[in-house]
Amino acid sequence: MTVDEQQRAATPFARVDGNEYGYNPKQVDDFLRRARAYYTSADKNAAAVTSHEVRSTSFDPAKGGYDAQAVDAALDRLEDVFAQRERDELIASKGEEAWLAQIGRISAVLRARLHRPDGQRFRRPKRRVRSYSTADVDRLCNELLGYFENDKPLSVDVVRRAVFQPAKGAAGYEETQVDAFLDRVVELMAAID
Repeated sequence: MTVDEQQRAATPFARVDGNEYGYNPKQVDDFLRRARAYYTSADKNAAAVTSHEVRSTSFDPAKGGYDAQAVDAALDRLEDVFAQRERDELIASKGEEAWLAQIGRISAVLRARLHRPDGQRFRRPKRRVRSYSTADVDRLCNELLGYFENDKPLSVDVVRRAVFQPAKGAAGYEETQVDAFLDRVVELMAAID
């Protein structure tokens, strides 16, 4: 077995072929090491890692790097674990009513946007920049309304993996605003599921 084969066998994730791009293994390993150290530490002064940080973490591309889908799936599970821990800590320190109040505030803000009419939920970019298809985004928003208000089943992974057709400028919704909104939706779904 070559040194490269030994290194590949010792890694926590499958790697892509040497001439394909995956996630930078050092960055992934460093982040996961830091997350594990925080999660297992009893030291309350340790550098915190939050579910939001797990969700927003990104890694540079690297030839022969870790398979992105495998890393993303692991990060989704890690985010859920951290969100559950954050919920449990809030309940332990301030009581269940404080957690319910926090959930209620976030839910009210999200539901207010979801109740806007199709085609009017998010900003339209002013310039001819890439944007998301309003029909695709509105379709997901209607599914979210069913989830939040009618207890229709919807996995948080559907929101995490949502892909929208591109649009140009004002023909679509502004990507950054939709992405920020969906981050909050994921945060809420992870906290209540």
